[in-house]
Amino acid sequence: MDRFKIEKKDNIAYIIMDNNENKQDLEFANQFLDALNTVEKDENIKALIISSSDEKNWSQGVNVEWIQKEFALKNFDNVKAFLYKMDEVFKKIIFSPFPVIAEITGHAFGNGALLACCCDFRFMRNDRGFFCFPEVDVKIPFLPSMIAFAKKAIPYQKYQEMVFTGKRYTAKELEEAGIIVKATENLDELKSTTFEFAKMFNKSRGIYAELKRRMFRDILEAFDRDKEVIEPLFIFVP
Repeated sequence: MDRFKIEKKDNIAYIIMDNNENKQDLEFANQFLDALNTVEKDENIKALIISSSDEKNWSQGVNVEWIQKEFALKNFDNVKAFLYKMDEVFKKIIFSPFPVIAEITGHAFGNGALLACCCDFRFMRNDRGFFCFPEVDVKIPFLPSMIAFAKKAIPYQKYQEMVFTGKRYTAKELEEAGIIVKATENLDELKSTTFEFAKMFNKSRGIYAELKRRMFRDILEAFDRDKEVIEPLFIFVP
């Protein structure tokens, strides 16, 4: 696993994206899912923090160049496999039997921002990095599940604004909109604040799993509709 590191501090697990811009392709999705499964197998884990080793980027989202190359080579099965596998990653995070916290160290764009939306809580530094949905500019519409789970993290009116404008937002703006728990002044404060927040969780896995199943039932149903878009590969709009 060369794109992720797994660390543990007390009863808190860290999955650290470790590939510079952390752009998402099929190998990223496979390794991420492996990391999530590894963490979940550790019964002592009470919370998970998803972070990045890059101080400039959390995740720049889908590796569009990789997808375009796969299309050019007519490797359509690889593109479908990537989309389905990222669905598994998102679903695994949303329905994890413990709280998942995004420690946003830098830019979170597109699928990177959506990855943060999967998490139960979000923290971000204010001195570096933007949060953005550029899909309106790159002409890639959201899958049904993405629309459903983004709305659990972002107030709907704000979500419309973010999607339709493609505007970049600072951590302070996200904090004011209720999208993140706290905008910290720098990276050191981000790490200490996120860790202290994670320490407060010490509940049973059973209650978290059941709460999430009931609260996010509509999201689970939306994942089932993704195949209507993935199978015909209707992922670009002219």
